[in-house]
Amino acid sequence: MKISTHLVSAPLHTPFVTALRTATHAESLLVSISDGPDSGWGEAPQVWKVTGESLAGAQACVEGPIAAALNGLEPDDLTEALRRVQGAVVGNFGAKAAVDVALHDLAARRRGQTLHGFLGSTVSSVRTDVTLSAGDPDALAAAGRDRIADGFDVLKVKVGTGDAAADFERVRRIREAVGPAPRLRLDANQGWSRREAVTAIRAMEDAGCAIELVEQPVVAADLEGMAWVTDRVSTPILADESVYGVRDLVAVIRHGAADLVNVKLAKCGGLAPARTLLELAREHGLGSIVGSMMESHVGVGAAAALVAAYPTTTVNDLDAAWWLKESPVVGGIRYESSTIHLPTAAGLGVTGLNS
Repeated sequence: MKISTHLVSAPLHTPFVTALRTATHAESLLVSISDGPDSGWGEAPQVWKVTGESLAGAQACVEGPIAAALNGLEPDDLTEALRRVQGAVVGNFGAKAAVDVALHDLAARRRGQTLHGFLGSTVSSVRTDVTLSAGDPDALAAAGRDRIADGFDVLKVKVGTGDAAADFERVRRIREAVGPAPRLRLDANQGWSRREAVTAIRAMEDAGCAIELVEQPVVAADLEGMAWVTDRVSTPILADESVYGVRDLVAVIRHGAADLVNVKLAKCGGLAPARTLLELAREHGLGSIVGSMMESHVGVGAAAALVAAYPTTTVNDLDAAWWLKESPVVGGIRYESSTIHLPTAAGLGVTGLNS
């Protein structure tokens, strides 16, 4: 198998603003693994403020220890290949995810199956929410109305900007603007203290803002603080940055720190570990969603294939590629409002780079 890497920088149609960063481009490393006639694709995004992994580091990891670990393996030996990827290096989950997905994609292509079909799915589409970037109340209210007009009915709002009262006002204005029907979910990106979180969430509950869930209200390592919040509010709490792998999820479960978990390929290391996390969450009564970083149609396509085969308990967070002006690859998933249409071509349906 031949491994190739490709650095891409895809401009967004609108800046993406969170409590942690402002993004104008999706910076990613695309990985292709070829057996000659077929190629599988994967993606490692650069998200300094979340994973701390860089494109340069991911590229060095893929071309160095991971490529060495796969040397000599036959393309059909997927189980052994995935085992070697996970054991090739400590951390580097984005690089591992890119190669894991590319190996799955190649295996599906060699069998003439779509990736979602290869994973066991019989559905051809999944739903996603859409994120409203952090901003002032007027801008967010207008953005909420625009996204509803675009056909989305689950809106994710970035909060945790350092002023809980201002966060409350933003959410109140959005709910007022979009009406009672759309679902609103909040993502604080670790931006609140435990007391700020409880104050803000209770204020929204008392005001009838009808919040579906609140994602990562406190810093990732503060599981006691997140459990403290979970115990004191009615709104479900979703763990994101607190959970990368199985040990993290077990810790969340033991602390009673959250009601749901957000599984992302670039956090856990690929489709194989993601399936384990989703199954573990289900066995212990936790809800789940699958999300993504700021990724292209490759990474989001893999996450959507996972969701199609391993259904989650609520609408997923897979709008990342919707923000791109154009895809850096040819083929793959297609957005139609809140629906992601999975490809009918083999694997991820990606045929190459978009020149």
